Amino acid sequence: MTTIDDATVVDRDVELLERATDVVAQMRTQVEKRIVGQREVVDEMLVALLANGHALLVGVPGLAKTLLVQTVAEALDLEFSRIQFTPDLMPTDITGTEVIEEDRTTGRRVFRFVKGPIFSNIVLADEINRTPPKTQAALLEAMQERSVTAAGENYRLPPPFFVLATQNPIEQEGTYPLPEAQLDRFMLELPIHYPSREEEEEVAMRTTGAEEAKVESVVTAEELIQLQGLVRRIPAPPSLVSFAVRMARSTRPGDEAAAVTGKYVAWGAGPRASQYLVLGAKALAASRGSAIPSYDDVRSVAPAVLAHRLVLNFEAEADGRTTRDVIGELLKESEAWT
Repeated sequence: MTTIDDATVVDRDVELLERATDVVAQMRTQVEKRIVGQREVVDEMLVALLANGHALLVGVPGLAKTLLVQTVAEALDLEFSRIQFTPDLMPTDITGTEVIEEDRTTGRRVFRFVKGPIFSNIVLADEINRTPPKTQAALLEAMQERSVTAAGENYRLPPPFFVLATQNPIEQEGTYPLPEAQLDRFMLELPIHYPSREEEEEVAMRTTGAEEAKVESVVTAEELIQLQGLVRRIPAPPSLVSFAVRMARSTRPGDEAAAVTGKYVAWGAGPRASQYLVLGAKALAASRGSAIPSYDDVRSVAPAVLAHRLVLNFEAEADGRTTRDVIGELLKESEAWT
Protein backbone atom coordinates (compact mmCIF):
# COMPACT_ATOMS: atom_id res chain seq x y z
CA MET A 1 0.00 0.00 0.00
CA THR A 2 1.28 3.48 -0.90
CA THR A 3 1.47 5.80 2.10
CA ILE A 4 1.03 9.57 2.15
CA ASP A 5 4.78 9.97 2.63
CA ASP A 6 5.47 7.72 -0.38
CA ALA A 7 3.06 9.74 -2.50
CA THR A 8 4.78 12.95 -1.43
CA VAL A 9 8.17 11.57 -2.47
CA VAL A 10 6.78 10.50 -5.84
CA ASP A 11 5.24 13.93 -6.44
CA ARG A 12 8.51 15.57 -5.46
CA ASP A 13 10.46 13.36 -7.84
CA VAL A 14 8.07 14.20 -10.67
CA GLU A 15 8.74 17.88 -10.03
CA LEU A 16 12.49 17.25 -9.91
CA LEU A 17 12.31 15.33 -13.19
CA GLU A 18 10.65 18.31 -14.84
CA ARG A 19 13.22 20.59 -13.25
CA ALA A 20 16.05 18.39 -14.61
CA THR A 21 14.88 18.96 -18.19
CA ASP A 22 14.59 22.71 -17.52
CA VAL A 23 18.11 22.88 -16.05
CA VAL A 24 19.60 21.01 -19.00
CA ALA A 25 17.82 23.26 -21.50
CA GLN A 26 18.86 26.42 -19.66
CA MET A 27 22.45 25.20 -19.32
CA ARG A 28 22.62 24.62 -23.06
CA THR A 29 21.30 28.12 -23.68
CA GLN A 30 23.86 29.72 -21.37
CA VAL A 31 26.79 27.74 -22.76
CA GLU A 32 25.82 28.54 -26.35
CA LYS A 33 26.22 32.23 -25.56
CA ARG A 34 29.99 31.67 -25.64
CA ILE A 35 30.61 28.26 -27.19
CA VAL A 36 29.94 27.65 -30.87
CA GLY A 37 29.04 24.06 -31.73
CA GLN A 38 30.28 21.22 -29.48
CA ARG A 39 26.64 20.39 -28.62
CA GLU A 40 27.38 16.70 -28.03
CA VAL A 41 30.25 17.53 -25.66
CA VAL A 42 28.05 19.94 -23.69
CA ASP A 43 25.27 17.35 -23.38
CA GLU A 44 27.70 14.69 -22.15
CA MET A 45 29.18 17.11 -19.60
CA LEU A 46 25.67 17.69 -18.26
CA VAL A 47 25.19 13.91 -17.99
CA ALA A 48 28.36 13.74 -15.89
CA LEU A 49 27.12 16.57 -13.65
CA LEU A 50 23.75 14.93 -13.06
CA ALA A 51 25.45 11.59 -12.38
CA ASN A 52 27.93 13.21 -9.98
CA GLY A 53 30.88 12.00 -12.06
CA HIS A 54 34.11 13.54 -13.31
CA ALA A 55 34.84 14.21 -16.99
CA LEU A 56 38.02 14.41 -19.05
CA LEU A 57 38.03 16.66 -22.12
CA VAL A 58 40.63 15.70 -24.73
CA GLY A 59 41.70 17.83 -27.65
CA VAL A 60 44.54 19.83 -29.14
CA PRO A 61 45.21 23.36 -27.83
CA GLY A 62 42.95 26.15 -28.99
CA LEU A 63 39.61 24.31 -29.11
CA ALA A 64 38.08 26.24 -26.17
CA LYS A 65 38.26 23.38 -23.67
CA THR A 66 39.10 25.75 -20.83
CA LEU A 67 36.49 28.31 -21.90
CA LEU A 68 33.85 25.58 -22.06
CA VAL A 69 34.52 24.45 -18.48
CA GLN A 70 34.63 28.04 -17.20
CA THR A 71 31.31 28.77 -18.90
CA VAL A 72 29.66 25.69 -17.39
CA ALA A 73 30.98 26.75 -13.98
CA GLU A 74 29.47 30.21 -14.36
CA ALA A 75 26.10 28.72 -15.31
CA LEU A 76 26.22 26.72 -12.08
CA ASP A 77 25.91 28.68 -8.84
CA LEU A 78 28.90 26.83 -7.38
CA GLU A 79 32.31 27.67 -5.98
CA PHE A 80 34.85 27.34 -8.78
CA SER A 81 38.62 27.05 -8.89
CA ARG A 82 41.11 26.48 -11.66
CA ILE A 83 44.39 24.59 -11.34
CA GLN A 84 46.89 25.11 -14.14
CA PHE A 85 48.97 21.95 -14.26
CA THR A 86 52.68 22.48 -14.91
CA PRO A 87 55.76 20.22 -14.63
CA ASP A 88 56.77 21.82 -11.31
CA LEU A 89 53.33 21.61 -9.65
CA MET A 90 53.48 19.80 -6.28
CA PRO A 91 50.71 17.70 -4.66
CA THR A 92 50.36 20.20 -1.82
CA ASP A 93 49.70 22.94 -4.40
CA ILE A 94 46.45 21.09 -5.08
CA THR A 95 45.36 19.63 -1.76
CA GLY A 96 46.74 22.27 0.62
CA THR A 97 49.50 22.35 3.21
CA GLU A 98 50.15 22.95 6.90
CA VAL A 99 51.69 26.23 7.96
CA ILE A 100 53.08 27.31 11.33
CA GLU A 101 51.31 30.22 13.01
CA GLU A 102 52.35 32.02 16.16
CA ASP A 103 49.79 33.17 18.70
CA ARG A 104 50.88 36.73 19.49
CA THR A 105 49.32 36.68 22.95
CA THR A 106 50.88 33.42 24.17
CA GLY A 107 53.82 33.05 21.83
CA ARG A 108 52.82 29.45 21.11
CA ARG A 109 53.31 28.08 17.63
CA VAL A 110 50.64 25.85 16.14
CA PHE A 111 50.07 24.15 12.80
CA ARG A 112 47.13 25.23 10.68
CA PHE A 113 45.96 23.50 7.52
CA VAL A 114 45.52 25.88 4.59
CA LYS A 115 43.13 24.34 2.09
CA GLY A 116 44.19 24.13 -1.53
CA PRO A 117 42.16 24.86 -4.68
CA ILE A 118 40.73 21.31 -4.63
CA PHE A 119 38.31 22.54 -1.94
CA SER A 120 35.74 23.86 -4.41
CA ASN A 121 32.52 22.54 -5.88
CA ILE A 122 33.79 22.49 -9.44
CA VAL A 123 37.50 22.21 -10.19
CA LEU A 124 39.05 22.83 -13.58
CA ALA A 125 42.20 20.72 -13.85
CA ASP A 126 43.72 22.45 -16.86
CA GLU A 127 46.14 20.36 -18.97
CA ILE A 128 46.24 17.58 -16.37
CA ASN A 129 48.78 15.57 -18.37
CA ARG A 130 51.41 18.32 -18.18
CA THR A 131 52.29 17.49 -14.58
CA PRO A 132 54.23 14.45 -13.27
CA PRO A 133 52.39 11.31 -12.08
CA LYS A 134 52.91 12.08 -8.37
CA THR A 135 50.89 15.28 -8.65
CA GLN A 136 48.31 13.67 -10.92
CA ALA A 137 47.82 10.97 -8.29
CA ALA A 138 47.14 13.56 -5.56
CA LEU A 139 44.27 14.99 -7.58
CA LEU A 140 42.89 11.63 -8.65
CA GLU A 141 42.94 10.31 -5.07
CA ALA A 142 40.88 13.30 -3.97
CA MET A 143 38.49 12.65 -6.86
CA GLN A 144 37.97 9.06 -5.77
CA GLU A 145 37.76 9.60 -2.00
CA ARG A 146 36.20 13.09 -2.17
CA SER A 147 38.39 13.99 0.78
CA VAL A 148 41.96 15.06 1.59
CA THR A 149 44.11 13.68 4.39
CA ALA A 150 46.85 15.86 5.88
CA ALA A 151 48.86 15.21 9.06
CA GLY A 152 46.45 12.48 10.09
CA GLU A 153 43.35 14.65 9.68
CA ASN A 154 40.69 13.94 7.07
CA TYR A 155 39.02 16.91 5.37
CA ARG A 156 35.86 16.27 3.34
CA LEU A 157 35.46 18.09 0.04
CA PRO A 158 32.32 20.23 -0.27
CA PRO A 159 29.40 18.63 -2.14
CA PRO A 160 28.64 18.73 -4.96
CA PHE A 161 32.20 18.09 -6.16
CA PHE A 162 33.27 17.72 -9.78
CA VAL A 163 36.58 17.66 -11.55
CA LEU A 164 36.44 18.67 -15.19
CA ALA A 165 39.93 18.08 -16.54
CA THR A 166 41.39 19.04 -19.90
CA GLN A 167 44.12 17.07 -21.62
CA ASN A 168 46.19 17.58 -24.71
CA PRO A 169 46.77 14.47 -26.85
CA ILE A 170 49.62 12.37 -25.47
CA GLU A 171 51.65 12.78 -28.65
CA GLN A 172 52.02 16.49 -27.91
CA GLU A 173 55.45 17.46 -26.56
CA GLY A 174 55.92 17.80 -22.79
CA THR A 175 53.05 15.61 -21.58
CA TYR A 176 52.77 12.77 -19.06
CA PRO A 177 50.13 10.24 -20.18
CA LEU A 178 47.64 9.31 -17.47
CA PRO A 179 47.90 5.61 -16.52
CA GLU A 180 44.82 3.50 -17.22
CA ALA A 181 44.15 3.02 -13.49
CA GLN A 182 43.99 6.79 -13.07
CA LEU A 183 41.93 7.35 -16.21
CA ASP A 184 39.38 4.97 -14.67
CA ARG A 185 38.56 7.66 -12.08
CA PHE A 186 36.87 9.70 -14.81
CA MET A 187 33.32 8.75 -15.61
CA LEU A 188 33.48 10.10 -19.17
CA GLU A 189 36.14 10.94 -21.72
CA LEU A 190 34.93 13.62 -24.14
CA PRO A 191 36.90 14.28 -27.33
CA ILE A 192 36.75 17.83 -28.70
CA HIS A 193 37.27 18.12 -32.44
CA TYR A 194 38.01 21.00 -34.79
CA PRO A 195 34.96 23.12 -35.67
CA SER A 196 33.38 23.16 -39.11
CA ARG A 197 34.14 26.06 -41.45
CA GLU A 198 30.85 27.76 -40.57
CA GLU A 199 31.43 27.30 -36.83
CA GLU A 200 34.98 28.63 -37.08
CA GLU A 201 33.75 31.71 -38.92
CA GLU A 202 31.20 32.26 -36.14
CA VAL A 203 33.95 31.85 -33.51
CA ALA A 204 36.11 34.45 -35.27
CA MET A 205 33.15 36.83 -35.49
CA ARG A 206 32.22 36.51 -31.81
CA THR A 207 35.69 36.63 -30.30
CA THR A 208 36.90 39.68 -32.22
CA GLY A 209 34.02 41.92 -31.19
CA ALA A 210 33.84 44.40 -28.33
CA GLU A 211 31.19 42.66 -26.24
CA GLU A 212 31.48 39.46 -24.22
CA ALA A 213 28.38 37.40 -23.60
CA LYS A 214 27.23 37.36 -19.97
CA VAL A 215 26.43 33.93 -18.55
CA GLU A 216 23.75 33.63 -15.87
CA SER A 217 23.57 30.91 -13.22
CA VAL A 218 20.63 28.54 -13.57
CA VAL A 219 20.91 26.12 -10.64
CA THR A 220 22.13 26.25 -7.04
CA ALA A 221 24.36 23.74 -5.26
CA GLU A 222 21.49 22.48 -3.11
CA GLU A 223 19.23 21.98 -6.10
CA LEU A 224 21.95 20.19 -8.03
CA ILE A 225 22.45 17.76 -5.14
CA GLN A 226 18.70 17.07 -5.21
CA LEU A 227 18.85 16.36 -8.94
CA GLN A 228 21.77 13.99 -8.40
CA GLY A 229 19.72 12.18 -5.76
CA LEU A 230 16.86 11.91 -8.24
CA VAL A 231 19.16 10.26 -10.80
CA ARG A 232 20.13 7.67 -8.19
CA ARG A 233 16.46 6.95 -7.43
CA ILE A 234 15.48 6.40 -11.06
CA PRO A 235 14.84 2.65 -11.37
CA ALA A 236 16.99 0.63 -13.73
CA PRO A 237 15.20 -2.50 -15.00
CA PRO A 238 17.16 -5.72 -14.36
CA SER A 239 17.26 -6.35 -18.10
CA LEU A 240 18.94 -2.99 -18.69
CA VAL A 241 21.51 -3.64 -15.95
CA SER A 242 22.25 -7.02 -17.54
CA PHE A 243 22.65 -5.30 -20.92
CA ALA A 244 25.11 -2.76 -19.49
CA VAL A 245 27.12 -5.45 -17.70
CA ARG A 246 27.22 -7.55 -20.87
CA MET A 247 28.50 -4.58 -22.82
CA ALA A 248 31.31 -3.94 -20.31
CA ARG A 249 32.24 -7.63 -20.11
CA SER A 250 32.24 -7.94 -23.91
CA THR A 251 35.22 -5.57 -24.01
CA ARG A 252 37.37 -8.04 -22.04
CA PRO A 253 39.25 -10.76 -23.86
CA GLY A 254 37.81 -14.13 -22.86
CA ASP A 255 34.71 -16.27 -23.21
CA GLU A 256 32.28 -13.31 -23.19
CA ALA A 257 34.30 -11.11 -25.54
CA ALA A 258 32.73 -9.55 -28.61
CA ALA A 259 34.21 -10.51 -31.98
CA VAL A 260 35.97 -7.16 -32.35
CA THR A 261 37.41 -7.50 -28.85
CA GLY A 262 39.23 -10.72 -29.60
CA LYS A 263 40.88 -9.10 -32.60
CA TYR A 264 41.84 -5.67 -31.29
CA VAL A 265 41.61 -5.38 -27.47
CA ALA A 266 44.44 -6.27 -25.10
CA TRP A 267 42.70 -5.14 -21.91
CA GLY A 268 39.03 -4.36 -21.38
CA ALA A 269 36.91 -2.18 -19.13
CA GLY A 270 36.53 -3.02 -15.44
CA PRO A 271 33.42 -3.19 -13.25
CA ARG A 272 33.37 0.59 -12.83
CA ALA A 273 32.40 0.79 -16.49
CA SER A 274 29.26 -1.27 -15.80
CA GLN A 275 28.32 1.11 -12.99
CA TYR A 276 28.85 4.20 -15.12
CA LEU A 277 26.93 2.76 -18.07
CA VAL A 278 23.88 2.33 -15.83
CA LEU A 279 24.33 5.63 -14.03
CA GLY A 280 24.99 7.52 -17.26
CA ALA A 281 21.86 6.01 -18.81
CA LYS A 282 19.84 7.16 -15.79
CA ALA A 283 21.26 10.69 -16.03
CA LEU A 284 20.58 10.83 -19.77
CA ALA A 285 17.01 9.69 -19.19
CA ALA A 286 16.53 12.35 -16.50
CA SER A 287 17.90 15.05 -18.79
CA ARG A 288 15.05 14.45 -21.24
CA GLY A 289 12.40 13.97 -18.54
CA SER A 290 12.10 10.18 -18.71
CA ALA A 291 11.65 8.17 -15.51
CA ILE A 292 13.10 4.95 -16.98
CA PRO A 293 16.36 4.61 -18.94
CA SER A 294 16.45 2.64 -22.18
CA TYR A 295 18.91 0.41 -24.01
CA ASP A 296 19.57 3.33 -26.37
CA ASP A 297 20.56 5.45 -23.37
CA VAL A 298 23.19 2.85 -22.49
CA ARG A 299 24.40 2.81 -26.09
CA SER A 300 24.53 6.63 -26.17
CA VAL A 301 26.83 6.93 -23.15
CA ALA A 302 28.92 3.85 -24.02
CA PRO A 303 31.59 5.59 -26.18
CA ALA A 304 32.34 8.22 -23.51
CA VAL A 305 32.30 5.63 -20.71
CA LEU A 306 34.38 2.93 -22.44
CA ALA A 307 36.84 4.78 -24.71
CA HIS A 308 39.46 5.55 -22.06
CA ARG A 309 39.08 2.15 -20.40
CA LEU A 310 40.19 0.00 -23.32
CA VAL A 311 43.79 -0.84 -24.15
CA LEU A 312 44.23 -1.89 -27.77
CA ASN A 313 46.78 -4.38 -29.05
CA PHE A 314 49.43 -4.08 -31.76
CA GLU A 315 47.07 -5.38 -34.43
CA ALA A 316 44.70 -2.47 -33.79
CA GLU A 317 47.59 -0.05 -34.11
CA ALA A 318 48.73 -1.72 -37.34
CA ASP A 319 45.20 -1.49 -38.76
CA GLY A 320 44.82 2.13 -37.64
CA ARG A 321 41.92 1.37 -35.31
CA THR A 322 41.04 3.57 -32.32
CA THR A 323 39.07 2.70 -29.21
CA ARG A 324 36.11 4.63 -30.63
CA ASP A 325 36.25 2.47 -33.77
CA VAL A 326 36.18 -0.67 -31.65
CA ILE A 327 33.27 0.61 -29.56
CA GLY A 328 31.38 1.49 -32.74
CA GLU A 329 31.61 -2.12 -33.91
CA LEU A 330 30.65 -3.32 -30.44
CA LEU A 331 27.53 -1.15 -30.49
CA LYS A 332 26.50 -2.61 -33.83
CA GLU A 333 26.93 -6.09 -32.39
CA SER A 334 24.87 -5.13 -29.32
CA GLU A 335 21.80 -4.50 -31.48
CA ALA A 336 21.29 -8.24 -31.62
CA TRP A 337 21.26 -8.51 -27.82
CA THR A 338 17.85 -6.86 -27.38
